[in-house]
Amino acid sequence: MNNKKNIILEEYENEFSYKKSKTNLDIQFNRIAFIFFLFLMISVIYSIQLLHLGSLKSEGEVKSIPNIKDYRADIVDRNGIYLVKTVSSIDIGISPIEVIDKKKLLINLKWIFPKKDYAEVEKKLNKNKFFKFEKTISSINYQKIMSLGDKAIRPEEKLTRIYPQKNLFSHIIGQIDNENNGISGLEKSFDEELKQRKKPLQLTVDADIQFLIREELVRFQSIFRSKGSAAILMNVNNGEIISMVSYPDFDLNKREKIVDLNFINRATKGVYELGSVFKTFTVAAGLEEGLIDTNTEFLNLEKRLQCGKNSITEYDNKIPSDLTVEQILIRSGNVGSVRIGQRLEIIKLKTFLEKIGVLKKIKFDIEEVGEPIPFKWGKCKLATVSYGHGITTTPLQLAKAYAIISNGGFAVEPSLIKKNLEEHQQKKRIIKAGISEKINPILRKIVATKEGTAGLANIDGYEVGGKTGTANKTSIGGYSKAKVNTFAGVFPASNPKYVLIILLDEPKTSSDYVYEYKNKKGSYTGTPFNTAGWTSVEVAGKIIEKIGPILATKHIEN
Repeated sequence: MNNKKNIILEEYENEFSYKKSKTNLDIQFNRIAFIFFLFLMISVIYSIQLLHLGSLKSEGEVKSIPNIKDYRADIVDRNGIYLVKTVSSIDIGISPIEVIDKKKLLINLKWIFPKKDYAEVEKKLNKNKFFKFEKTISSINYQKIMSLGDKAIRPEEKLTRIYPQKNLFSHIIGQIDNENNGISGLEKSFDEELKQRKKPLQLTVDADIQFLIREELVRFQSIFRSKGSAAILMNVNNGEIISMVSYPDFDLNKREKIVDLNFINRATKGVYELGSVFKTFTVAAGLEEGLIDTNTEFLNLEKRLQCGKNSITEYDNKIPSDLTVEQILIRSGNVGSVRIGQRLEIIKLKTFLEKIGVLKKIKFDIEEVGEPIPFKWGKCKLATVSYGHGITTTPLQLAKAYAIISNGGFAVEPSLIKKNLEEHQQKKRIIKAGISEKINPILRKIVATKEGTAGLANIDGYEVGGKTGTANKTSIGGYSKAKVNTFAGVFPASNPKYVLIILLDEPKTSSDYVYEYKNKKGSYTGTPFNTAGWTSVEVAGKIIEKIGPILATKHIEN
Protein backbone atom coordinates (compact mmCIF):
# COMPACT_ATOMS: atom_id res chain seq x y z
CA MET A 1 0.00 0.00 0.00
CA ASN A 2 2.81 2.37 0.81
CA ASN A 3 4.47 1.51 -2.50
CA LYS A 4 1.24 2.39 -4.37
CA LYS A 5 1.08 5.78 -2.67
CA ASN A 6 4.69 6.47 -3.57
CA ILE A 7 4.06 5.59 -7.21
CA ILE A 8 1.04 7.87 -7.40
CA LEU A 9 2.92 10.75 -5.83
CA GLU A 10 5.88 10.25 -8.09
CA GLU A 11 3.64 10.13 -11.15
CA TYR A 12 1.86 13.30 -10.04
CA GLU A 13 5.12 15.12 -9.37
CA ASN A 14 6.39 14.23 -12.81
CA GLU A 15 3.19 15.42 -14.44
CA PHE A 16 3.20 18.65 -12.46
CA SER A 17 6.82 19.38 -13.30
CA TYR A 18 6.74 18.60 -17.00
CA LYS A 19 3.28 17.81 -18.34
CA LYS A 20 1.16 20.32 -16.36
CA SER A 21 -1.67 17.86 -15.99
CA LYS A 22 -5.24 19.17 -15.68
CA THR A 23 -6.39 16.43 -13.32
CA ASN A 24 -8.38 17.26 -10.15
CA LEU A 25 -5.36 16.33 -8.10
CA ASP A 26 -3.25 18.80 -10.09
CA ILE A 27 -5.81 21.60 -9.56
CA GLN A 28 -5.95 20.84 -5.85
CA PHE A 29 -2.18 21.00 -5.57
CA ASN A 30 -2.09 24.32 -7.43
CA ARG A 31 -4.60 25.78 -4.99
CA ILE A 32 -2.57 24.57 -2.02
CA ALA A 33 0.61 26.00 -3.53
CA PHE A 34 -1.05 29.34 -4.23
CA ILE A 35 -2.47 29.60 -0.70
CA PHE A 36 0.91 28.72 0.78
CA PHE A 37 2.63 31.32 -1.44
CA LEU A 38 0.07 33.99 -0.52
CA PHE A 39 0.45 33.25 3.17
CA LEU A 40 4.21 33.41 2.84
CA MET A 41 4.08 36.82 1.09
CA ILE A 42 1.68 38.25 3.70
CA SER A 43 3.99 37.05 6.45
CA VAL A 44 7.00 38.64 4.76
CA ILE A 45 5.21 41.96 4.21
CA TYR A 46 3.92 41.99 7.79
CA SER A 47 7.39 41.24 9.13
CA ILE A 48 8.89 44.03 7.04
CA GLN A 49 6.26 46.45 8.34
CA LEU A 50 6.99 45.44 11.92
CA LEU A 51 10.70 45.92 11.40
CA HIS A 52 10.04 49.29 9.74
CA LEU A 53 7.77 50.48 12.54
CA GLY A 54 10.33 49.26 15.05
CA SER A 55 12.97 51.37 13.36
CA LEU A 56 10.68 54.45 13.51
CA LYS A 57 9.93 54.42 17.22
CA SER A 58 11.43 57.03 19.54
CA GLU A 59 10.37 60.18 21.32
CA GLY A 60 6.90 60.22 19.76
CA GLU A 61 8.25 61.64 16.54
CA VAL A 62 6.13 59.37 14.36
CA LYS A 63 2.42 58.85 14.23
CA SER A 64 1.62 55.67 12.32
CA ILE A 65 -2.11 56.48 12.42
CA PRO A 66 -3.52 60.02 11.99
CA ASN A 67 -4.99 61.50 15.16
CA ILE A 68 -8.78 61.39 14.99
CA LYS A 69 -8.93 64.82 16.66
CA ASP A 70 -7.50 66.36 13.50
CA TYR A 71 -10.42 65.17 11.40
CA ARG A 72 -12.79 67.75 9.89
CA ALA A 73 -15.72 66.86 7.65
CA ASP A 74 -15.48 67.54 3.94
CA ILE A 75 -17.44 70.37 2.32
CA VAL A 76 -19.17 69.96 -1.05
CA ASP A 77 -21.21 72.19 -3.38
CA ARG A 78 -24.88 71.63 -4.22
CA ASN A 79 -23.88 69.05 -6.87
CA GLY A 80 -21.48 67.09 -4.65
CA ILE A 81 -18.27 68.64 -6.00
CA TYR A 82 -15.56 68.79 -3.32
CA LEU A 83 -14.72 72.27 -2.12
CA VAL A 84 -12.81 71.06 0.94
CA LYS A 85 -11.43 67.59 1.64
CA THR A 86 -9.57 66.04 4.54
CA VAL A 87 -6.95 63.59 3.29
CA SER A 88 -4.19 61.51 4.79
CA SER A 89 -0.76 62.88 3.98
CA ILE A 90 2.83 62.21 4.96
CA ASP A 91 5.50 64.52 6.32
CA ILE A 92 9.15 63.52 6.27
CA GLY A 93 11.38 64.17 9.25
CA ILE A 94 15.07 63.40 9.76
CA SER A 95 16.84 62.28 12.94
CA PRO A 96 20.47 63.50 12.51
CA ILE A 97 21.90 61.29 15.25
CA GLU A 98 20.95 58.19 13.23
CA VAL A 99 22.51 59.36 9.96
CA ILE A 100 25.32 56.99 8.94
CA ASP A 101 26.60 58.75 5.82
CA LYS A 102 25.63 62.44 5.78
CA LYS A 103 27.14 63.14 2.33
CA LYS A 104 25.36 60.20 0.76
CA LEU A 105 22.04 61.18 2.36
CA LEU A 106 22.28 64.74 1.05
CA ILE A 107 23.02 63.50 -2.48
CA ASN A 108 20.05 61.14 -2.41
CA LEU A 109 17.70 63.81 -1.02
CA LYS A 110 18.81 66.31 -3.64
CA TRP A 111 17.96 63.77 -6.33
CA ILE A 112 14.40 63.42 -4.99
CA PHE A 113 13.81 67.06 -3.88
CA PRO A 114 16.06 69.20 -6.13
CA LYS A 115 14.49 72.57 -5.15
CA LYS A 116 15.34 72.40 -1.43
CA ASP A 117 17.92 74.67 0.18
CA TYR A 118 20.51 72.06 1.10
CA ALA A 119 22.83 74.52 2.77
CA GLU A 120 20.06 74.98 5.33
CA VAL A 121 19.41 71.22 5.49
CA GLU A 122 23.08 70.58 6.22
CA LYS A 123 23.01 73.14 9.05
CA LYS A 124 20.07 71.30 10.61
CA LEU A 125 21.84 67.96 10.26
CA ASN A 126 24.85 69.35 12.10
CA LYS A 127 22.67 70.41 15.04
CA ASN A 128 21.84 66.74 15.73
CA LYS A 129 18.23 67.63 16.50
CA PHE A 130 15.17 66.05 14.86
CA PHE A 131 13.61 68.30 12.20
CA LYS A 132 10.87 68.29 9.57
CA PHE A 133 12.46 67.95 6.17
CA GLU A 134 9.39 68.07 3.86
CA LYS A 135 5.65 68.41 4.46
CA THR A 136 2.86 66.65 2.57
CA ILE A 137 4.96 64.75 0.05
CA SER A 138 3.54 62.93 -2.97
CA SER A 139 3.16 59.15 -3.07
CA ILE A 140 5.89 58.95 -5.72
CA ASN A 141 8.36 60.89 -3.59
CA TYR A 142 7.37 58.82 -0.57
CA GLN A 143 8.28 55.64 -2.43
CA LYS A 144 11.58 57.16 -3.57
CA ILE A 145 12.64 58.38 -0.15
CA MET A 146 11.67 55.16 1.62
CA SER A 147 13.56 53.10 -0.96
CA LEU A 148 16.74 54.71 0.36
CA GLY A 149 16.45 52.46 3.38
CA ASP A 150 17.91 55.06 5.74
CA LYS A 151 16.57 54.67 9.26
CA ALA A 152 17.27 58.33 9.95
CA ILE A 153 14.32 59.17 7.68
CA ARG A 154 11.09 59.34 9.69
CA PRO A 155 7.70 59.44 7.87
CA GLU A 156 4.77 60.86 9.82
CA GLU A 157 1.24 60.25 8.61
CA LYS A 158 -1.27 62.99 9.34
CA LEU A 159 -4.61 64.41 8.23
CA THR A 160 -4.41 67.42 5.93
CA ARG A 161 -7.09 69.90 4.89
CA ILE A 162 -6.93 70.57 1.15
CA TYR A 163 -8.94 72.97 -0.97
CA PRO A 164 -9.26 71.64 -4.55
CA GLN A 165 -10.93 74.84 -5.82
CA LYS A 166 -8.07 77.05 -4.53
CA ASN A 167 -9.26 80.71 -4.77
CA LEU A 168 -12.78 79.99 -5.94
CA PHE A 169 -14.50 79.91 -2.54
CA SER A 170 -11.89 81.54 -0.31
CA HIS A 171 -14.22 84.03 1.42
CA ILE A 172 -16.99 81.49 1.90
CA ILE A 173 -14.90 78.57 3.15
CA GLY A 174 -12.41 80.56 5.24
CA GLN A 175 -9.29 79.25 6.95
CA ILE A 176 -8.09 77.07 9.82
CA ASP A 177 -5.09 77.66 12.07
CA ASN A 178 -2.18 75.35 12.84
CA GLU A 179 -4.19 73.79 15.65
CA ASN A 180 -6.95 72.71 13.25
CA ASN A 181 -9.41 75.34 14.50
CA GLY A 182 -11.50 77.45 12.14
CA ILE A 183 -10.55 81.13 12.14
CA SER A 184 -12.76 82.55 9.36
CA GLY A 185 -15.64 81.74 7.03
CA LEU A 186 -17.58 78.49 7.34
CA GLU A 187 -14.49 76.83 8.84
CA LYS A 188 -15.00 79.09 11.86
CA SER A 189 -18.79 79.37 12.12
CA PHE A 190 -19.24 75.59 11.69
CA ASP A 191 -16.04 74.65 13.53
CA GLU A 192 -17.52 72.22 16.06
CA GLU A 193 -19.93 70.66 13.61
CA LEU A 194 -17.16 70.02 11.08
CA LYS A 195 -15.10 68.30 13.79
CA GLN A 196 -17.97 66.00 14.77
CA ARG A 197 -19.97 65.19 11.66
CA LYS A 198 -19.02 62.30 9.38
CA LYS A 199 -20.95 63.22 6.24
CA PRO A 200 -19.81 66.16 4.11
CA LEU A 201 -21.38 69.56 4.76
CA GLN A 202 -23.33 70.40 1.60
CA LEU A 203 -23.58 74.02 0.50
CA THR A 204 -26.03 75.79 -1.79
CA VAL A 205 -23.31 77.15 -4.09
CA ASP A 206 -22.64 75.82 -7.58
CA ALA A 207 -18.94 75.45 -8.41
CA ASP A 208 -19.48 75.78 -12.17
CA ILE A 209 -21.45 79.01 -11.86
CA GLN A 210 -19.03 80.34 -9.25
CA PHE A 211 -16.16 79.78 -11.68
CA LEU A 212 -17.88 81.62 -14.53
CA ILE A 213 -18.87 84.60 -12.38
CA ARG A 214 -15.42 84.93 -10.86
CA GLU A 215 -13.87 84.68 -14.34
CA GLU A 216 -15.90 87.71 -15.48
CA LEU A 217 -15.11 89.72 -12.34
CA VAL A 218 -11.39 89.08 -12.84
CA ARG A 219 -11.61 90.03 -16.52
CA PHE A 220 -13.44 93.28 -15.88
CA GLN A 221 -11.14 94.10 -12.99
CA SER A 222 -8.41 94.59 -15.56
CA ILE A 223 -10.72 96.59 -17.86
CA PHE A 224 -12.19 99.02 -15.33
CA ARG A 225 -9.20 98.85 -12.95
CA SER A 226 -11.48 98.76 -9.90
CA LYS A 227 -10.19 98.42 -6.37
CA GLY A 228 -12.32 95.34 -5.89
CA SER A 229 -15.61 93.76 -6.85
CA ALA A 230 -18.36 91.48 -5.60
CA ALA A 231 -21.15 89.38 -7.05
CA ILE A 232 -24.06 87.52 -5.45
CA LEU A 233 -26.47 85.19 -7.22
CA MET A 234 -29.36 84.11 -4.99
CA ASN A 235 -32.62 82.22 -5.37
CA VAL A 236 -35.33 84.80 -4.59
CA ASN A 237 -37.76 82.19 -3.25
CA ASN A 238 -35.67 80.30 -0.71
CA GLY A 239 -32.57 82.45 -0.14
CA GLU A 240 -30.08 79.86 -1.40
CA ILE A 241 -26.81 81.47 -2.41
CA ILE A 242 -25.92 79.96 -5.79
CA SER A 243 -22.75 82.02 -6.05
CA MET A 244 -20.94 84.57 -3.91
CA VAL A 245 -17.69 86.05 -5.16
CA SER A 246 -15.50 88.73 -3.67
CA TYR A 247 -12.38 89.81 -5.52
CA PRO A 248 -9.44 90.02 -4.79
CA ASP A 249 -9.36 86.59 -3.22
CA PHE A 250 -6.67 84.12 -2.13
CA ASP A 251 -5.63 80.47 -2.44
CA LEU A 252 -6.92 78.61 0.61
CA ASN A 253 -4.05 76.13 0.35
CA LYS A 254 -1.71 79.00 1.21
CA ARG A 255 -2.24 80.77 4.52
CA GLU A 256 -3.09 84.45 4.24
CA LYS A 257 -3.46 87.19 6.81
CA ILE A 258 -7.23 87.42 7.16
CA VAL A 259 -6.93 90.95 8.52
CA ASP A 260 -5.50 92.17 5.21
CA LEU A 261 -8.00 94.71 3.83
CA ASN A 262 -7.21 93.55 0.28
CA PHE A 263 -8.98 90.32 1.11
CA ILE A 264 -12.11 91.78 2.71
CA ASN A 265 -15.29 89.96 1.75
CA ARG A 266 -16.96 92.78 -0.16
CA ALA A 267 -20.13 90.74 -0.66
CA THR A 268 -20.92 90.43 3.05
CA LYS A 269 -18.62 92.65 5.07
CA GLY A 270 -18.27 95.63 2.75
CA VAL A 271 -20.57 98.46 3.88
CA TYR A 272 -21.36 100.99 1.15
CA GLU A 273 -23.62 103.80 0.10
CA LEU A 274 -25.22 102.13 -2.91
CA GLY A 275 -27.09 105.01 -4.47
CA SER A 276 -30.12 104.71 -6.74
CA VAL A 277 -30.79 101.01 -6.15
CA PHE A 278 -32.63 102.32 -3.05
CA LYS A 279 -35.16 104.17 -5.23
CA THR A 280 -36.91 100.84 -5.79
CA PHE A 281 -37.54 100.60 -2.04
CA THR A 282 -38.92 104.15 -1.88
CA VAL A 283 -41.41 103.43 -4.67
CA ALA A 284 -42.34 100.03 -3.17
CA ALA A 285 -42.94 101.65 0.24
CA GLY A 286 -45.17 104.30 -1.34
CA LEU A 287 -47.16 101.61 -3.18
CA GLU A 288 -47.61 99.54 -0.02
CA GLU A 289 -48.87 102.54 1.94
CA GLY A 290 -51.30 103.41 -0.84
CA LEU A 291 -49.85 106.92 -1.15
CA ILE A 292 -48.97 106.48 -4.82
CA ASP A 293 -49.62 104.21 -7.77
CA THR A 294 -47.34 103.52 -10.71
CA ASN A 295 -49.22 106.07 -12.85
CA THR A 296 -49.33 108.79 -10.16
CA GLU A 297 -48.00 112.02 -11.68
CA PHE A 298 -45.50 114.41 -10.17
CA LEU A 299 -45.65 117.72 -12.07
CA ASN A 300 -43.23 120.63 -12.24
CA LEU A 301 -40.42 118.79 -10.49
CA GLU A 302 -37.55 121.07 -9.62
CA LYS A 303 -34.10 120.67 -11.17
CA ARG A 304 -32.54 121.44 -7.80
CA LEU A 305 -33.63 121.02 -4.18
CA GLN A 306 -31.89 122.68 -1.28
CA CYS A 307 -31.57 120.80 1.98
CA GLY A 308 -29.49 122.64 4.55
CA LYS A 309 -26.10 123.37 3.04
CA ASN A 310 -26.49 120.65 0.44
CA SER A 311 -28.34 120.70 -2.87
CA ILE A 312 -30.02 117.76 -4.62
CA THR A 313 -29.91 117.71 -8.43
CA GLU A 314 -30.63 115.24 -11.23
CA TYR A 315 -27.75 113.24 -12.62
CA ASP A 316 -29.18 113.87 -16.10
CA ASN A 317 -30.46 117.31 -17.13
CA LYS A 318 -32.61 115.69 -19.81
CA ILE A 319 -34.97 114.16 -17.21
CA PRO A 320 -38.39 115.82 -17.72
CA SER A 321 -40.08 117.94 -15.05
CA ASP A 322 -43.33 115.98 -15.33
CA LEU A 323 -43.01 112.29 -14.48
CA THR A 324 -45.17 109.41 -13.34
CA VAL A 325 -43.95 107.16 -10.53
CA GLU A 326 -43.02 104.54 -13.09
CA GLN A 327 -41.01 107.09 -15.08
CA ILE A 328 -39.25 108.35 -11.95
CA LEU A 329 -37.90 104.85 -11.35
CA ILE A 330 -37.12 104.14 -15.01
CA ARG A 331 -35.29 107.48 -15.50
CA SER A 332 -33.76 107.24 -12.01
CA GLY A 333 -34.99 110.66 -10.98
CA ASN A 334 -33.53 112.02 -7.74
CA VAL A 335 -36.00 114.84 -7.18
CA GLY A 336 -39.02 112.65 -7.94
CA SER A 337 -37.75 110.04 -5.44
CA VAL A 338 -37.41 112.76 -2.80
CA ARG A 339 -41.00 113.82 -3.37
CA ILE A 340 -42.21 110.23 -2.91
CA GLY A 341 -40.13 109.97 0.26
CA GLN A 342 -41.68 113.17 1.60
CA ARG A 343 -45.16 111.72 1.10
CA LEU A 344 -44.09 108.66 3.08
CA GLU A 345 -42.53 110.67 5.91
CA ILE A 346 -39.83 109.24 8.14
CA ILE A 347 -41.74 106.58 10.09
CA LYS A 348 -43.24 104.84 7.04
CA LEU A 349 -40.01 104.75 4.99
CA LYS A 350 -37.96 103.66 8.00
CA THR A 351 -40.43 100.89 8.85
CA PHE A 352 -40.35 99.58 5.29
CA LEU A 353 -36.54 99.54 5.14
CA GLU A 354 -36.47 97.67 8.45
CA LYS A 355 -38.89 95.03 7.11
CA ILE A 356 -36.72 94.27 4.08
CA GLY A 357 -33.58 94.09 6.25
CA VAL A 358 -31.23 96.83 5.02
CA LEU A 359 -30.87 98.88 8.22
CA LYS A 360 -29.46 96.36 10.72
CA LYS A 361 -26.71 93.74 10.68
CA ILE A 362 -27.87 90.58 8.97
CA LYS A 363 -27.68 87.09 10.47
CA PHE A 364 -25.73 84.82 8.16
CA ASP A 365 -23.85 81.52 8.00
CA ILE A 366 -20.45 83.20 8.23
CA GLU A 367 -19.37 85.74 10.82
CA GLU A 368 -17.77 88.18 8.38
CA VAL A 369 -20.77 90.46 7.88
CA GLY A 370 -20.80 94.22 7.99
CA GLU A 371 -23.08 96.45 10.00
CA PRO A 372 -24.79 99.43 8.36
CA ILE A 373 -23.64 102.75 9.79
CA PRO A 374 -26.35 104.17 12.09
CA PHE A 375 -27.62 107.67 11.46
CA LYS A 376 -30.10 110.18 12.87
CA TRP A 377 -33.26 110.65 10.88
CA GLY A 378 -34.40 114.13 9.95
CA LYS A 379 -35.97 115.98 7.02
CA CYS A 380 -32.73 116.18 5.05
CA LYS A 381 -31.85 112.57 5.86
CA LEU A 382 -35.32 111.50 4.68
CA ALA A 383 -34.67 113.30 1.40
CA THR A 384 -31.27 111.73 0.73
CA VAL A 385 -32.28 108.23 1.86
CA SER A 386 -35.17 108.37 -0.62
CA TYR A 387 -32.71 108.22 -3.51
CA GLY A 388 -30.05 106.07 -1.80
CA HIS A 389 -27.54 108.54 -0.39
CA GLY A 390 -26.57 109.00 3.22
CA ILE A 391 -27.53 105.38 3.99
CA THR A 392 -25.27 102.32 3.96
CA THR A 393 -25.76 98.57 3.72
CA THR A 394 -24.01 95.46 2.38
CA PRO A 395 -24.46 93.76 -1.03
CA LEU A 396 -25.80 90.69 0.81
CA GLN A 397 -28.55 92.78 2.42
CA LEU A 398 -29.29 94.37 -0.93
CA ALA A 399 -29.76 90.89 -2.44
CA LYS A 400 -32.16 89.96 0.35
CA ALA A 401 -34.18 93.16 -0.09
CA TYR A 402 -34.52 92.74 -3.86
CA ALA A 403 -35.53 89.11 -3.37
CA ILE A 404 -38.39 90.20 -1.09
CA ILE A 405 -39.42 93.01 -3.42
CA SER A 406 -39.57 90.67 -6.43
CA ASN A 407 -40.80 87.32 -4.98
CA GLY A 408 -44.29 88.45 -4.04
CA GLY A 409 -43.32 90.07 -0.75
CA PHE A 410 -42.30 86.95 1.20
CA ALA A 411 -39.57 86.87 3.84
CA VAL A 412 -36.35 85.18 2.79
CA GLU A 413 -33.07 84.59 4.61
CA PRO A 414 -29.86 84.20 2.58
CA SER A 415 -28.14 80.89 3.27
CA LEU A 416 -25.04 78.97 2.21
CA ILE A 417 -26.15 75.66 3.75
CA LYS A 418 -28.24 73.25 1.70
CA LYS A 419 -31.48 72.43 3.54
CA ASN A 420 -34.31 70.00 3.04
CA LEU A 421 -37.11 71.19 0.79
CA GLU A 422 -39.56 71.00 3.70
CA GLU A 423 -37.67 73.80 5.43
CA HIS A 424 -38.53 76.15 2.55
CA GLN A 425 -42.24 75.45 2.35
CA GLN A 426 -43.51 77.86 5.00
CA LYS A 427 -43.56 81.42 3.67
CA LYS A 428 -44.21 84.55 5.69
CA ARG A 429 -45.54 87.57 3.86
CA ILE A 430 -43.98 90.87 4.96
CA ILE A 431 -45.04 93.08 2.04
CA LYS A 432 -48.62 93.40 0.80
CA ALA A 433 -49.70 91.25 -2.12
CA GLY A 434 -49.52 92.94 -5.49
CA ILE A 435 -46.46 95.12 -4.86
CA SER A 436 -44.09 92.77 -6.72
CA GLU A 437 -46.52 92.63 -9.64
CA LYS A 438 -46.21 96.42 -9.95
CA ILE A 439 -42.47 96.74 -9.32
CA ASN A 440 -41.17 93.88 -11.51
CA PRO A 441 -42.50 95.27 -14.82
CA ILE A 442 -40.82 98.60 -14.05
CA LEU A 443 -37.52 96.86 -13.34
CA ARG A 444 -37.87 95.15 -16.69
CA LYS A 445 -38.44 98.48 -18.47
CA ILE A 446 -35.28 99.90 -16.85
CA VAL A 447 -33.36 97.23 -18.77
CA ALA A 448 -35.48 96.85 -21.91
CA THR A 449 -36.37 100.44 -22.87
CA LYS A 450 -34.18 103.24 -24.19
CA GLU A 451 -35.23 105.51 -21.30
CA GLY A 452 -33.84 103.04 -18.78
CA THR A 453 -30.31 103.05 -17.39
CA ALA A 454 -29.48 99.33 -17.69
CA GLY A 455 -29.80 98.48 -21.37
CA LEU A 456 -26.47 96.62 -21.47
CA ALA A 457 -28.05 93.85 -19.33
CA ASN A 458 -30.85 93.22 -21.83
CA ILE A 459 -29.80 89.68 -22.73
CA ASP A 460 -32.08 87.85 -25.16
CA GLY A 461 -34.05 85.01 -23.63
CA TYR A 462 -33.62 85.87 -19.95
CA GLU A 463 -36.03 88.77 -19.42
CA VAL A 464 -33.68 90.66 -17.12
CA GLY A 465 -34.97 93.47 -14.93
CA GLY A 466 -33.04 95.60 -12.47
CA LYS A 467 -31.91 98.93 -11.12
CA THR A 468 -28.60 100.75 -11.27
CA GLY A 469 -26.87 102.62 -8.48
CA THR A 470 -23.94 105.03 -8.73
CA ALA A 471 -22.66 106.57 -5.50
CA ASN A 472 -19.62 108.64 -4.56
CA LYS A 473 -17.59 107.22 -1.69
CA THR A 474 -17.43 109.18 1.54
CA SER A 475 -14.23 110.89 2.63
CA ILE A 476 -13.21 113.19 5.46
CA GLY A 477 -15.58 116.13 5.40
CA GLY A 478 -17.74 114.95 2.53
CA TYR A 479 -17.56 112.85 -0.65
CA SER A 480 -14.67 111.93 -2.93
CA LYS A 481 -14.64 111.40 -6.69
CA ALA A 482 -14.24 107.64 -6.20
CA LYS A 483 -17.42 105.72 -6.96
CA VAL A 484 -19.22 102.53 -6.03
CA ASN A 485 -21.21 101.22 -9.00
CA THR A 486 -23.95 98.67 -8.38
CA PHE A 487 -26.52 96.75 -10.38
CA ALA A 488 -29.35 94.85 -8.68
CA GLY A 489 -30.89 92.52 -11.27
CA VAL A 490 -33.78 90.04 -11.16
CA PHE A 491 -34.66 87.48 -13.81
CA PRO A 492 -36.91 86.42 -15.39
CA ALA A 493 -38.80 89.62 -14.54
CA SER A 494 -42.26 88.14 -15.17
CA ASN A 495 -41.63 85.40 -12.59
CA PRO A 496 -38.34 86.11 -10.81
CA LYS A 497 -36.21 83.18 -9.71
CA TYR A 498 -32.83 84.84 -9.21
CA VAL A 499 -31.41 88.09 -7.97
CA LEU A 500 -27.95 89.10 -9.19
CA ILE A 501 -25.96 91.81 -7.40
CA ILE A 502 -22.86 93.23 -9.09
CA LEU A 503 -20.72 95.76 -7.20
CA LEU A 504 -17.58 97.46 -8.50
CA ASP A 505 -15.50 99.31 -5.93
CA GLU A 506 -13.89 102.40 -7.47
CA PRO A 507 -14.05 101.50 -11.18
CA LYS A 508 -12.51 103.75 -13.84
CA THR A 509 -13.55 104.52 -17.37
CA SER A 510 -12.02 102.43 -20.13
CA SER A 511 -11.02 104.09 -23.39
CA ASP A 512 -10.57 100.92 -25.44
CA TYR A 513 -13.28 98.55 -24.21
CA VAL A 514 -15.77 97.69 -26.96
CA TYR A 515 -19.46 97.60 -26.07
CA GLU A 516 -21.74 95.52 -28.30
CA TYR A 517 -25.25 96.94 -28.32
CA LYS A 518 -28.02 94.48 -27.52
CA ASN A 519 -30.78 94.02 -30.08
CA LYS A 520 -29.01 96.51 -32.40
CA LYS A 521 -26.30 96.48 -34.99
CA GLY A 522 -23.03 98.14 -34.20
CA SER A 523 -20.76 98.73 -31.25
CA TYR A 524 -19.29 101.53 -29.13
CA THR A 525 -15.67 101.84 -28.08
CA GLY A 526 -14.81 103.44 -24.78
CA THR A 527 -16.77 104.11 -21.58
CA PRO A 528 -18.43 107.54 -21.89
CA PHE A 529 -19.36 107.77 -18.21
CA ASN A 530 -18.10 106.18 -15.02
CA THR A 531 -21.58 105.13 -13.94
CA ALA A 532 -23.18 101.80 -13.07
CA GLY A 533 -25.03 101.72 -16.39
CA TRP A 534 -21.69 101.50 -18.23
CA THR A 535 -19.75 99.34 -15.77
CA SER A 536 -21.71 97.12 -13.37
CA VAL A 537 -24.53 96.56 -15.86
CA GLU A 538 -22.09 95.47 -18.56
CA VAL A 539 -20.51 92.97 -16.16
CA ALA A 540 -23.96 91.66 -15.17
CA GLY A 541 -24.96 91.20 -18.82
CA LYS A 542 -21.83 89.19 -19.63
CA ILE A 543 -22.35 87.04 -16.55
CA ILE A 544 -26.00 86.28 -17.37
CA GLU A 545 -24.99 85.31 -20.91
CA LYS A 546 -22.62 82.70 -19.48
CA ILE A 547 -24.58 81.33 -16.53
CA GLY A 548 -28.06 81.46 -18.04
CA PRO A 549 -27.81 78.16 -19.94
CA ILE A 550 -26.46 76.38 -16.86
CA LEU A 551 -29.27 77.69 -14.66
CA ALA A 552 -31.77 76.53 -17.26
CA THR A 553 -30.33 73.04 -17.67
CA LYS A 554 -29.55 72.22 -14.06
CA HIS A 555 -33.12 72.97 -12.93
CA ILE A 556 -32.11 74.51 -9.62
CA GLU A 557 -35.00 74.18 -7.18
CA ASN A 558 -37.24 77.08 -6.24
